[in-house]
Amino acid sequence: MLSKVASRNAIKRLMYATQHSACPCHGCTSGGIHRSLDAVNQLRRFATPVDALPVEKEYAFEVAASHLRFGEGVTREVGMDFKNMKARKVAVFTDPNVAKLPAAKMAINSLEAQADLPFVVYDRVVAEPTEESWRNAIAWSREHDCSHFLAVGGGSVMDTAKAANLFTVYKDADLFDFINAPVGKGLPVEQQLRPLIAGMLRRITLSSYPRPHTCPVPTTAGTGSETTGTAILDITSMSFKTGISSRAMKPVLGIVDTLNTRTCSRELHISAGLDVLFHSLESYTAIPYTERTPRPANPILRPAYQGSNPVADVFSMWALHTTIKHLPRIAKNLDDYESMAQMALAASFAGIGFGNAGVHLCHGISYPISGLNKPGPKFKYSGYNVDHPIIPHGVTVALPAPAVFQFTAPSSPSRHREALAIFNGVSISDPSITSIPDSEIGAHLFEAIARFLDNLGVPRGLKAVGYTKADVAKLVEGTIPQRRVLDLAPGIGDVAGADGREYLTKIIENSLEY
Repeated sequence: MLSKVASRNAIKRLMYATQHSACPCHGCTSGGIHRSLDAVNQLRRFATPVDALPVEKEYAFEVAASHLRFGEGVTREVGMDFKNMKARKVAVFTDPNVAKLPAAKMAINSLEAQADLPFVVYDRVVAEPTEESWRNAIAWSREHDCSHFLAVGGGSVMDTAKAANLFTVYKDADLFDFINAPVGKGLPVEQQLRPLIAGMLRRITLSSYPRPHTCPVPTTAGTGSETTGTAILDITSMSFKTGISSRAMKPVLGIVDTLNTRTCSRELHISAGLDVLFHSLESYTAIPYTERTPRPANPILRPAYQGSNPVADVFSMWALHTTIKHLPRIAKNLDDYESMAQMALAASFAGIGFGNAGVHLCHGISYPISGLNKPGPKFKYSGYNVDHPIIPHGVTVALPAPAVFQFTAPSSPSRHREALAIFNGVSISDPSITSIPDSEIGAHLFEAIARFLDNLGVPRGLKAVGYTKADVAKLVEGTIPQRRVLDLAPGIGDVAGADGREYLTKIIENSLEY
């Protein structure tokens, strides 16, 4: 069988990546000092900063996820769900665009069909929410004091509903009391929240009936927010994103309605799908849970993002396989409803995976890419109906991805080899995979990810969205505070120290173009 001839760009990228693959700093030359894999693995002891010795590693992991309901048209059941939960009054969260779409109308009709089920609608959620937009939603929620929450939309809607739920219960708390440290205080959520059902235009999420409920109904297949206790916002004053993460914020039910993503643009499908892709790959390549330090003194202090573990691995790998197979099909054909349904399910599976294992460098670097865009390049991505600069979250995660996994490959060559096989559409035992030395896996994975992104029409590196080498230092500074995710990154060392800055600088420089 004839092999496909590689393009000139592919050959150049592969040559470039090979030169930088073996050393995790990506800066060694033939005359430099080469860092060994053993040294990289030793750096894992810095994965979590601690104040006192001795430091004990984690010995356990926990598995938590929302209930999921998957099927065509299941949004119609949400009214009955709230009635079953004996809701006093439901707060419905959505955004101005989703409010006009069939998914939101179906959810509202479902509520209206139930006798004695009062509800109020907040339709001012902002895409890529900010500190200001969260404060507005929280103020509205506190005023209406609803017993249950329904989120109909994408990750922005679901995350806003989670925050509104949290701060309706904690009426006197400040936003930064719960935002992840070191940006905020990172206080634990000790009170029971109200039930939330979350659903995107592609799905709905609902927490378990015995508890206060928020119900999310997703309308995109990407964030997996209907399964997690994480909510992300843009701190505009600091020019990066961060968030709140607590199992207490998980929706009681995630409703994945395969009808709900059919109205999405091609660009939205791709961006959401890229989020699924890297949720999967980052969680699978995060440090093992047994390497995370320090061991919590109390189980309530065990973070939701725990490091890779056997249960999360199963969900992450299924989602990775499914995304690589089906996302390109949707990009080529917006009538491929089978692939859309598979991506909706993959998003939820990836949500369970990273919701229990965590993500790392792609997401950590993505937050300043997004936050600095508004005062900086002011790039406005096509296919998004907004009046402000925006680089969609999935795209910001993808931009540094080839360089990230080139960097992390030495930490666990076998896992990165598995990922390479999936990208190349072959088995792990295929000679084209087994013949690659461990030291070259990063170079080949760099090329495979770059090729996949090229085929989807993703901008080719940070320069393609307006960043230059002069912005690298600011992107590094915006990445360093993202300890919630960076502490799970293999090989990064003491991220707040000189070695962490050196590695992040090299990764971001190598992400400028490829």
